[in-house]
Amino acid sequence: MRYYPLLLDLHGRACLVVGAGGVGRRKLTSLLACEPGRVLVLDANPDAPTDPELAPLLAHPAVRFEARAFAPADVNGCALVFAATGSRAVNAAVADACRQRNVPCNVADAPDEGAFIVPAHFACGDLTVALSTGGHSPALARRIRMDLQQWFGARYDAITVLLGRLRPLVLALGHETGQNTALFRAIVESPLIDALAARDRAGAERILTELLPAELHPRIVELLHELV
Repeated sequence: MRYYPLLLDLHGRACLVVGAGGVGRRKLTSLLACEPGRVLVLDANPDAPTDPELAPLLAHPAVRFEARAFAPADVNGCALVFAATGSRAVNAAVADACRQRNVPCNVADAPDEGAFIVPAHFACGDLTVALSTGGHSPALARRIRMDLQQWFGARYDAITVLLGRLRPLVLALGHETGQNTALFRAIVESPLIDALAARDRAGAERILTELLPAELHPRIVELLHELV
């Protein structure tokens, strides 16, 4: 099986986590970083909220915890569901309910039952890097992720922020798509990444002056604000 790579916008959306143990806690942590509108957390253990690692997550304003068994209707309206209990039967029931309602579900103990797997990933500022071995070896994916994270370091943090500032300015000029594509490729293939990483302001200004349309030259100081 080959998975389709996808980065999903969960901002303001509803999600469900079934199971508040170690796996569910990790899923909840990653979900909250994406600013969902609401997350329902279910666990049959009424003492789950007393877990010192879980309690701060349950205190998040988007989270609601209910100490009860899962019901198929819980997946209604959800953008994403995680089946993360220690029970094979419960996880299978969650997966079945999601399958019937076409709701994407991740099943912790049986990935093939779900619609998606969670890739090994890490974030460097606004840059997210994700990778997968197709489910063959999470251990290998984790090892590769650690290697890449060490190699990336903070090298691409500044260029990611700068391009996020620059993109709407370039699009507002109304140039053809091909011209914009060529500009962005020229920027990322230039020495600008190295200049920003070295906090070389003069070098960064020179490169941007050479590459950017004249209309954007007055915005260079703004683009580089707090980056060098």
